[in-house]
Amino acid sequence: MFRYLAAVACVALALSPLAAAEPLPGTQLLTEEGVLHKKMVDGIHKYLDRAIAESVEKRKQFWKLDFSSPEAYAKSVEPNRQRLKKYLGVVDHRLPPKMEYVGGPDQPALVAETDKYKVFAVRWVVLPGVDGEGLLLEPKGKALANVVAIPDADWTPEMAIGLAPGLPVNVQFPRHLAENGCRVIIPVLIDRKDDYSANPKLRRATNQPHREFIHRMAYEMGRTLIGYEIHKVLACVDWFKASGGRQPPDSKIGIYGYGEGGIIAKYATAIDPRIDSVVISGSFGPREKLYEEPIYRNVWGLLGEFGDGELLRLILPRNTILEVARFDSMAGPPSRAGRGGAAPGNIESPSFASVWNLFDPIVSQFADKWTGPGGFAVATFGLNATFSIETFELSWFHGPGFKDTLAKFYESLTERRSAFKDLGTAPVDIRKAFVPGSRQKRQFDQLVAYTQKLWRDSDAVRKAYWAKADASSLAAWEKSTETYRDYFHSEVIGKLPEPTMPLNPRTRQVYNEPKWTGYEVMLDVYPDVFASGILLLPKDLKPGEKRPVVVCQHGLEGTPRSTIDPEKSPVYAEFSKHLAEKGYIVYAPQNPYIGSTHFRQIQRKAQPLKASLFSFIVRQHQRTLDWLETLPNVDPKRIAFYGLSYGGKTAMRVPAIEKRYCLSICSADFNEWIGKNVSVELDRSYMWTVEYDMYEFDLGNTFNYAEMAYLIAPRPFMVERGHDDGVGTDEMVSYEYAKIRYLYANRLKMPERTEIEYQPGGHRIYKKGTYAFLAKHLKWNR
Repeated sequence: MFRYLAAVACVALALSPLAAAEPLPGTQLLTEEGVLHKKMVDGIHKYLDRAIAESVEKRKQFWKLDFSSPEAYAKSVEPNRQRLKKYLGVVDHRLPPKMEYVGGPDQPALVAETDKYKVFAVRWVVLPGVDGEGLLLEPKGKALANVVAIPDADWTPEMAIGLAPGLPVNVQFPRHLAENGCRVIIPVLIDRKDDYSANPKLRRATNQPHREFIHRMAYEMGRTLIGYEIHKVLACVDWFKASGGRQPPDSKIGIYGYGEGGIIAKYATAIDPRIDSVVISGSFGPREKLYEEPIYRNVWGLLGEFGDGELLRLILPRNTILEVARFDSMAGPPSRAGRGGAAPGNIESPSFASVWNLFDPIVSQFADKWTGPGGFAVATFGLNATFSIETFELSWFHGPGFKDTLAKFYESLTERRSAFKDLGTAPVDIRKAFVPGSRQKRQFDQLVAYTQKLWRDSDAVRKAYWAKADASSLAAWEKSTETYRDYFHSEVIGKLPEPTMPLNPRTRQVYNEPKWTGYEVMLDVYPDVFASGILLLPKDLKPGEKRPVVVCQHGLEGTPRSTIDPEKSPVYAEFSKHLAEKGYIVYAPQNPYIGSTHFRQIQRKAQPLKASLFSFIVRQHQRTLDWLETLPNVDPKRIAFYGLSYGGKTAMRVPAIEKRYCLSICSADFNEWIGKNVSVELDRSYMWTVEYDMYEFDLGNTFNYAEMAYLIAPRPFMVERGHDDGVGTDEMVSYEYAKIRYLYANRLKMPERTEIEYQPGGHRIYKKGTYAFLAKHLKWNR
């Protein structure tokens, strides 16, 4: 009995807090308290908050302004303009301009008529299979100017001119312009309802607003919903320019946009110098909290170079009117029973002071820098309230269409300010059976179909993109893929600066098992950003002996202990523990995809800075490798990666960038990844789920999972797949893997370096063929 109690006491002593606090030799004691993974996510948020604040000053490095003449200035900002077009996804070639009247037996193309103008239902071509639709207000006399009037997304064109109820007369700005002799096109925008964000055949529905639903799939394909709608507006400009005798050849073109329409007007004018004058109403202000706005406003790389102030640099010296019109606050996506998955996002009106603080320095710079004759032409500020410089007091004007704004805009287009008249007779809709929802659904369905075709065609696009990869030899392959690796890191994942802090490794013992000892590890990356994990060291390590390392990566909402402790999650099958028992050195990192919306907002903050969640994960893994290479028993040339689920996503991305991983195993994640993100015909697509953090800008045209594996080649690569794993289908997985097999076996002549294993079962680690694959390529058999 005494011996039994003594043995129990020894075990208790081995696991006591005092023993558990012992550090690994050569490291400091880890004394950090609290939940480390929460602190990790919080720290990344702090880093991004600083980076967003610092981006305002850092944007200056991208602007090489030449004020010596208007021509020199236009040339100096052209590179910025082209980058903005790329970020917005305005990259497709529009079709030649063509405008059609739209009518039928009960829906005449002539919608309404007053003594000043006629209203027509119109459709115009934009992209293959994509039309713009809306109303054309045609003056009965000669058109004095041409205007695209863009209401907010939830306003129909009919509401904007009083043909349908819902808006007071004073905000019907397109009608004011038509009554004063302007030809006006009012396009339909995709609205914020969620009626069509569904596939009844699949019994899938989401509360994503229509704008978010299209944005998600478009973003993956290097487009944005904003970009599509810019195309629709610029197709109107194309038509204005090409309509010949229907207008005076020197008539000007203006854009007036409010709310979501103001955002479209702002970007369209910034990228197209043909627009002579613009009113940006209720949509100009600081963008540094873009991550709090609806996700369909997200633009990759935007804040690194463009705030709204910088956009003015692309618009000026053209006439620019900022209308500080109040926009009703909107909180979150639609709420409907049985539907979910939408990203959070709020809309708030910018304050007058915040708008002025952006506007004034840019305009002042033009006044200070211009040295040529005559100076830069007018940049006016359309005030919709009394403003006192001393007190910054503002009486808000609700909605667009402030009379002084309209008069200034009209004057800039026609030079007839004093002639601007008040509203006359209201138009009356003569259609009997018009249903605006049918038009909205056509517009929605066209953009969905266009984006789905981009995905279906993307294999060929990626093949063309990869045409310069040379598989004539292993050396040629590795050399020729370096540019692709750099592009993947810099332009797809997002490349953070090199770490700025010493490693400063801190450890504490947290396991003492019969065959191995476990240490919790913390390493510094940047201020507030650290890497952490658990290191498992076999107890039979000999001095000077070098062993292989397997980095075992957990999945969504997991921790390193998930891969070690049987009670944490059965899907991991304790694979870290079992590999340590086989004599491998094992490291189980903590990745920051934990904490639901809190971690997903990392993606929202990072992407406008041309970064992502994986930008941090890459740097954390690089710091981890830096440290592992210093350990006396680690063979730095035999460090392998094995990840499940989100860890499988890591297995595709991190080893593609970090070549020190000598092999990679992707478990329970490998897919035809672009389709997994974009398809509306796949029941398990991320289009139906909450994982808005999955979407990576322009990935579909550059790197599917096969192409990520191309960056891993010629290092060994394996896929572990359960037949019933819901992340994909066997057909999808096999289709994508066949491209990898073709590269390894047929082109690089090394079929033994890649494998795929199918097992009966679902989403989990199987440990069968993967263990053999590790043993074979790490040359470890125990």
